[in-house]
Amino acid sequence: MAGVIALQGGGPFTANDELDAALIGEVRQAGIAGRVVVLPTADAFEHPERLVAAALGWAERLTVSGVACEVEALMVLRRAEAMEEGAAAVVRDACAVYLVGDQPLHLRSVLKDTPLWRAIGELRSRGGLVVGVGASASALCDPMVDPRGGAFTLGLGLVPGLAVVHAVETWSAERLQRTLGMADTPVASLSTGAALVTSAGGWRTIGEVDVRGELPASPA
Repeated sequence: MAGVIALQGGGPFTANDELDAALIGEVRQAGIAGRVVVLPTADAFEHPERLVAAALGWAERLTVSGVACEVEALMVLRRAEAMEEGAAAVVRDACAVYLVGDQPLHLRSVLKDTPLWRAIGELRSRGGLVVGVGASASALCDPMVDPRGGAFTLGLGLVPGLAVVHAVETWSAERLQRTLGMADTPVASLSTGAALVTSAGGWRTIGEVDVRGELPASPA
């Protein structure tokens, strides 16, 4: 049973509460139990603890709104940590994992071809929820927008055949047109608070989402 992948345009743990509550409720209704794991890998060189603190406040809000949400922070910030089976086991016991932070190249280099990355794929394959927010959403795709110039590079490939421009409201028209002009796959431009969600039922859009090209088939 394939689970759910949500690509959110930005605002981790601040701009997507209603959607987050619905998504977590959806996988739990499907019988997937466990904690929500927060993976702030893509903020390793910034302040990952701030994202964890925001996640704890977010969990309290969701619980008050009726969606019980227990959060576990998985502080995998380096590749050696992603190679540890203990980190992978944490994800295997979860109902959802949130990948957050603004350094997609670091996220890719830490996770690619590791036990932790395989565990994330297994979570989704057994019906769980995988959420990428902002630049981390871009990294889940292949191709991935390269933050150094807006061109494209290899991503993690959880969603193949699609690129994501996150927080598109912060992009200049010139930069956006240059990036779109280089694309040879569909590109989804997401504003903060918007999302593109895929599951066995196909694709759903939430908020301001502009898709150039035809969305690929939902990942198996």
